[in-house]
Amino acid sequence: MNYQSSNYSPNTQFSIFPPAVKHLLIVNVLVFVATFTPGIGPILQRYGPLYPVSSGNFYIWQIVTYMFMHAGFTHIFFNLFALWMFGQSVENFWGTRRFTVYYFLTGIGAALLHMLVGVSAPTLGASGAVYGILLAFGMMFPNRIIMFIFPPIPIKAKYFVAIFGAIELFSGISGSNAGIAHFAHLGGMLVGFILIKYWGLKSEDSYY
Repeated sequence: MNYQSSNYSPNTQFSIFPPAVKHLLIVNVLVFVATFTPGIGPILQRYGPLYPVSSGNFYIWQIVTYMFMHAGFTHIFFNLFALWMFGQSVENFWGTRRFTVYYFLTGIGAALLHMLVGVSAPTLGASGAVYGILLAFGMMFPNRIIMFIFPPIPIKAKYFVAIFGAIELFSGISGSNAGIAHFAHLGGMLVGFILIKYWGLKSEDSYY
């Protein structure tokens, strides 16, 4: 289907676990378990994360495999929870094929920007692609209400995403919260914005 055609209409079928989100969740969990499994675990930890090019440990496949590596339970839980929370709506709206392409391109874009800015340590986690999904949610459903947890304040998705983007930009420039790949998060959002504009995808509000 041509998503830039004037005849395009969004998917109206809803699934709480659409195919791409479901399979991404499963694969991430399987890789996480394998990472701590004797035998295969050390191999994944050696070749899976995104290493600096200058380290001598960089391999081109790492711009993809790093997205499926996580450091611990808290790391993977929050990434996968956000992927499910925001990703299900985006995939249901766009369809599985478009969502899958978008997810991997934003994750790869996040890796490339992070490497361009400068990587001093191995990087791992799905958060670059997840921030791309967050950006897509804010652009596709700008007026949906999201509840901040601390404090519990209702806020429109477009403002929620803008706040998170501003926090990441400030943190990346200031160097605060060391150990967090802020520019990878921004890279995921930047590539996501470019893709949505290039594909000419419209928000939910445009169809009502």
